[in-house]
Amino acid sequence: MGKKDPRVDAYIAKAEPFARPILRRLRTLVHRGCPEVVEEIKWGAPHFNYRGMFCGMATFKEHCIVGFWNRALKIERDPGAAGQFGRITSLGDLPSDAVFVGYVREAKRLADEGIRLAPVRKSKKPLPVPAPLTAALKRKRGALARFEALSPSQRRNYSEWIGDAKTDATRDRRIATAVEWIAEGKSRNWKYERPRPR
Repeated sequence: MGKKDPRVDAYIAKAEPFARPILRRLRTLVHRGCPEVVEEIKWGAPHFNYRGMFCGMATFKEHCIVGFWNRALKIERDPGAAGQFGRITSLGDLPSDAVFVGYVREAKRLADEGIRLAPVRKSKKPLPVPAPLTAALKRKRGALARFEALSPSQRRNYSEWIGDAKTDATRDRRIATAVEWIAEGKSRNWKYERPRPR
């Protein structure tokens, strides 16, 4: 059997007056469609779990959102809308109870059958390394090889740091520091990294 969390009651009670009936209705419909769902607060907002993360809702200053976690659940929506159901500002912005409960039941069926789509991860385009950095690395023995051995995110971090310099003097200082650190095998944020156990 499902489980309600008193923290969700508190979240709804603190919400703006326009949001309270929306959140109550969403909560009721989620429980109607999946009686086994378990509530919790995750990232400061109500979430519902059923065989993993199931769906969640949140309220903001002037709107609410609700969404299902499983990308295998197909919901017709405006691609420019926030969340799967857009910005919800009144009960009239929600689909009918029958339609919403249908989505909940379909999400439950997918969870029961173990059908999930992995999240889409957008890969970042490689950031070009500033030419002055490359030239400086070539002048310091072994520095270019060490730079190329860094992870893509570490190389990107150095490139962005140098590329963001507002003046030539700042850029030149950053390049000198970067070459020194890279030659020592350090990432740009090496001061904040935890030492690795030996």
